[in-house]
Amino acid sequence: MAAEYSDEIVEIIRSFLVGDDWKFDFDDERGVFTFGVSIESKLKHLRYFIPVREDSYVVYAISPIEADSDDSDVMREMAEFICRANYGLRNGNFELDVSDGEVRYKVFVDCDGVTPSEEVVKGSIIIPSVMFDRYAPGMLDIMFKGATAEDAISKCE
Repeated sequence: MAAEYSDEIVEIIRSFLVGDDWKFDFDDERGVFTFGVSIESKLKHLRYFIPVREDSYVVYAISPIEADSDDSDVMREMAEFICRANYGLRNGNFELDVSDGEVRYKVFVDCDGVTPSEEVVKGSIIIPSVMFDRYAPGMLDIMFKGATAEDAISKCE
C-alpha cells in the first residue's frame, strides 16, 4: 500500500536537494528521501531518511556506529548522555534505540496549513549533521573509551 504524502512538500525538498547538488533517492511508493552525508566528526558519514506525510516531514540522520546494546554500562551512559545532550535543544533531538544501540537525530517539521520554505528545508537537513559534529566525540568516548555521560557531555558542551 502506498503512503499518502504531500507532493508539494516533496517538490520543495527535492528542489532544495537538486539546487544544492545533493545526490539522493526518492521512493515514490513510500514517500521517503534517502541519501548519505559526509561530516567533519570522527563518524565521517550519516545516513539520512526523510519520510514525507500529508502535513509534515521528519528528517532522520543516523549514525554509522551503534552503541553496544549487549553492554548495559555503555547503554546506561549513552541514555544519560542523550538526555543531557537533548536538554535545551531547540530544534530536534537525539534518539537512542535501546534494542540495538542505534543513535539518530530527528527534526520534525509541521506543515499543517503552511508550505515550508527552502530555508526551512535547508535548516531541517543541516541541523542533524551539525549536532552530530558537536556531540559525536562524546558518544564515541562512551562507546570506545568507557567515559561517563557527565564527562562525555562536558567534552561536547
